[in-house]
Parts: sequence; structure tokens; C-alpha cells
Amino acid sequence: MIGAITAGLFSPTDVLVPKATGGTITSDGAYWYHAFTSNGTFTPLQTLSCDVLMVGGGASGAFAAGGGGGAGGLIISTGFSFIATGYSAVIGGGGTAISVDGTSGNSGTNTTFNGWTANGGGGGGHGGPSYKAAGDGGSGGGGGYKSGTNLTGGTSTQTSPSGATGYGFAGGSTTYGSGSPYPASGGGGSAAAGTSINSAIAGTGGNGRTDSFLNAVGAAASIGVLSSGNYYIAGGGGGATDNTLIAGGLGGGGYGGTIVTTNLAAKASNGTANTGGGGGGGTATGIYAAGYSGAGGSGVVVVRYAK
Repeated sequence: MIGAITAGLFSPTDVLVPKATGGTITSDGAYWYHAFTSNGTFTPLQTLSCDVLMVGGGASGAFAAGGGGGAGGLIISTGFSFIATGYSAVIGGGGTAISVDGTSGNSGTNTTFNGWTANGGGGGGHGGPSYKAAGDGGSGGGGGYKSGTNLTGGTSTQTSPSGATGYGFAGGSTTYGSGSPYPASGGGGSAAAGTSINSAIAGTGGNGRTDSFLNAVGAAASIGVLSSGNYYIAGGGGGATDNTLIAGGLGGGGYGGTIVTTNLAAKASNGTANTGGGGGGGTATGIYAAGYSGAGGSGVVVVRYAK
């Protein structure tokens, strides 16, 4: 027979359990994290002071001299009070890739939670004779390329809702006018605008944001993209060009496509899932075309509170 537990050695606080339900739940020893990578409901079991991260879906780049897709808008709230009721999280999807010449990138869709909206990113602008404008969104899409024409990037539509702060930047503009290598501009990110270009080098995607909260979320919940010891989220897609791969912004932005030689095509890459990263722009059409633009990355909601 097991003897009685000595009084005073244990207390109810020795066994800590989450104070809410919903999402994928992890802990770093100081906080509980509830990560929603698909639709769900966050339900506190008591009134809680929470920190919240939200990202809208990233946009796709355009195809054929295409600008990079804009990242989804980012919302951060700290110390917001949630009562014991259900809060629906709806996760925005990334814009689908483009394979048809003459079409701008597809915008991402919005992520919503607690009455807040993280806007989907704006699609990259299509270049060439039938150019189409870059889209506005959480972060704006990058401008495509057309010889002798200034193609502006899309603007950021992300706002700061009550109790939270919104982040998003414009896509880059393209003013290079002398033909090959047909460089396009990068999509905007949550920390910086996409790179505008007036030379033969296409524009990189704008970087996503990083800070101490995002680093904690990345380490505990595996949300965001780790680079040089920091976690970044919501980077813009790189612009397309014929001569080199152009990087997306830190935080999930996809590479812009390229035709490296006449027998090697490098397809634009997608934005990283659950970062709201923008997809890379696709390069030229024809027998050696790299094909599709990059799709945008899906969004996410993460809620944390102290243990």
C-alpha cells in the first residue's frame, strides 16, 4: 500500500495546464501558445491577458516579367483582455500561382480574429506589352516590367485596429527601360517595402518583421522563418528577371523566377506556408520559360498568455 503524500510537498499549481482551448498548444515554460494554421476557435477558460499575432495570406507573383507578390498584413496586440467565450480564427489563404500571360498575381485572402482583420497581400504586377498593375493589399505587390514605362508597386492597405498595431509596406516600382533582362520589382513585406529598380537587377522582396515577441513565437510554436538567429514573418516575393534568381524578403517571401541560360529555367518559388509570405514573380514566356509564378503563403493566428 502506498503511503499518504506528505502535506505541503505538493500544491495545485505544481501541475500547470493550459487556461484555454483551441489550435496547436505549446509552451516555452513561461507562456502557453495557441497556434491556428487553419480555422478554429480560441476559448479561454477564464479572463486572460493575451498577446496576439495575426498574418493575412500572401499574394502570388505575376507571370511574364512579373513583380513579386505582397506579403499578408501583420497585426500584433499585447496585453489584450479576453473573456471566457469563444473567439473564431479564420485563416487567410495564399494567392494561387499564375501561369497565364497578361495576368497580375492573385491577392491573398484576409485573416480575421477578435474583430480584427489582417489583409491579404496584393498581387504582383504583370509586365510586357499587356502589362497589368500591381495589387494593393496588406503589403503591396511589386511592379512588373515594361520597356520605357514606370510601373508602380501596389500600396499597403493594412490598418491598426483598436487594441492592436498593423504592419505592411508597398511593393517596389520598376523604371528600368532598356529591355533584357526584363527585371521586375519585389513585393512589400511587413517591415520594409519591396525593392524598386532602375537597373538590370530585379528587386528583392521587402523583409518581414522580427522582434522579441516574434522570436518567442517562432521558437515555441515554429511559426516564422529563422534567419541569423531571429524569426521573421510576412516577407514579400522577389521580382522576376532573365539573368539571376532574386530573393524574397526574410520571413517567407518566395524567389523570383529566372531563365539562367537558354536550356535552364528556374521556376519562381512559393511563399512559405503560415507566414503570409508573397510568391515570387514569374519570368518570360516561350520555349525556355520558367513557367508559373510563385503562390502566396497562407496566414496564421497565434495567441499566447502567461502560465
